[in-house]
Amino acid sequence: MPSTAKAPPSPKITARHTSTQDQLTGAEALVKCLEACGVEYIFGYSGGAAIPIFDALVTTGTKIKLIATRHEQGAAHMADGYARVSGKPGVVLVTSGPGAGNTITGLMTAHMDSVPIIVISGQQITSMLGSDAFQEADMFNLSMPVVKHNYLVLETNSIPSVVFEAFETATTGRPGPVLIDLPKDISAGAFTGTLAAPRPLQKSPAAGNYAAPAAKVAALLKNASQPVILAGHGVLIADAEGFLLRVAQQFDTPVVTTLLGKGALDETVDLSLGMLGMHGTAYANKAIEEADLILNIGSRFDDRIVGDTKGFSRGTTIVHVDIDNAELGKTVQPDLAIRSDARAFLQALCVTGQESKHSAWQHRIAGYKKRFPLGYSDTNGLTQQHVIDAVMRHTKGEAIVTTDVGQHQMWAAQFYKVKHPRQWVSSGGAGTMGFGLPSSIGAQFAAPHKQVVSFVGDGGFQMTLYELATAAIHKLPIKIFVLNNHYLGMVRQWQELFYDNRLSGVDLVGNPDFVLLAQSYGIKAINIEHPEDVKAKVAEALNYNDGPVLINCEVIKTDNVYPMIPAGKGYEHMLVTAPTAQLEKPTGST
Repeated sequence: MPSTAKAPPSPKITARHTSTQDQLTGAEALVKCLEACGVEYIFGYSGGAAIPIFDALVTTGTKIKLIATRHEQGAAHMADGYARVSGKPGVVLVTSGPGAGNTITGLMTAHMDSVPIIVISGQQITSMLGSDAFQEADMFNLSMPVVKHNYLVLETNSIPSVVFEAFETATTGRPGPVLIDLPKDISAGAFTGTLAAPRPLQKSPAAGNYAAPAAKVAALLKNASQPVILAGHGVLIADAEGFLLRVAQQFDTPVVTTLLGKGALDETVDLSLGMLGMHGTAYANKAIEEADLILNIGSRFDDRIVGDTKGFSRGTTIVHVDIDNAELGKTVQPDLAIRSDARAFLQALCVTGQESKHSAWQHRIAGYKKRFPLGYSDTNGLTQQHVIDAVMRHTKGEAIVTTDVGQHQMWAAQFYKVKHPRQWVSSGGAGTMGFGLPSSIGAQFAAPHKQVVSFVGDGGFQMTLYELATAAIHKLPIKIFVLNNHYLGMVRQWQELFYDNRLSGVDLVGNPDFVLLAQSYGIKAINIEHPEDVKAKVAEALNYNDGPVLINCEVIKTDNVYPMIPAGKGYEHMLVTAPTAQLEKPTGST
């Protein structure tokens, strides 16, 4: 998604620091525009170049709530978590230079996962742009690779048109982050324009006529012996999960999901095979390996699910449906490529009047489920899988789950079976460590009456743990499970399997006492060390709702995630359990 700019010629503006009764500042006009776009929360960190905007949050008497964070990266991940759970854009407000620069990781995370967030950054005054002035950073060019669109606003009266267009851009078609860079003299300047109402936001372009391609796909599904539907994040973005279920039932076809597609289909139903790919369930991967037809809806065929791009499902008919034309044929060349919003196409497929039964195929897959069930053993100590499974059972799969990145993320994807859309929040494309805790804060603001659980590793947690203060201040009842193995577990696993167990840079010696750390923020903390304590202590944590609770879980240090397909390898190379011999060094990264 390329980045473009809207930068009108700079007028002569007389800076104003307060508004009069009959005239707004640019910052006050901005706040009113955000109100018109339905913004509930702004996640932000104040600073000099953004003072007029923070001041306008007071002077306008807005109902928008400012959530003051401890770091700009935390603010971006909170907005991301809010957006994924609410389905509405998350908004971030930061100052110039390092403040704006600290949002780059959050922008990249949202961009890779097609999440609509709006980052508003203060900027040096227009006359100083390009002079290396104090806390000046060229955010227009810095952000360009990681946004769907960006703006440098050089005229106070253009603020409404920029804001309304930014929200439309972030949410329509394939969603993504948008950055608005606002110099201080522009936000403090007199606004003499009109606050025109925004255009109604539409998630997808006008519905096309998909009857003909839907009829082709229906015929393929009917005639296939071993079809599989691959559901990606695009199904959730389009609110198409209801139609996905109907299609799966109508054509008696099993469904595998990507990491970000979790929740597109209730994972407790028989048609669900869970996540596929590098650490997907063995039965999902077997289904993909043996399928004679793969219908990909809303997934970009990323490297974690494809592996060997040349050999991926060789001889299989592949249909790829995606809203972004750039994704069609980018990684895997499909036999039939259809550019469409997931909802529009699945709806068209439902009304084809076609249906089919695949009893032999379903029987074969049921056999794989019995042969390769997910499991764990506590013989050698407490496992991460045991903790996650206990949380899933206690919450009955109804909690909103956020994760950090690493081994715990893959085990959470395997063992926490989600039932509903917008219930699973995880960093996919960017694999951003530090995402789990702040995204759970945003998720809880988006769904204040729902239970939010965050699974984090001790490595990623320490990257953004300062946001414990934000959670404590607002008494958010999030449950933070620190799956503490004192290692960068996934990297250690790769070093063990592919680098003769030469461990380098993965031992997290010097970890703090997370229980005492949480208590220093005034947060309830629980320690779990033994398998027999899991059930009672998980229940204690999940039943506590007077604020956040941190559960430090002292888990086995050197456990490995299986199944596993080594990077760049085909599905036939899947390791269901630990290998007995040294493996060939993979070509991909962790």
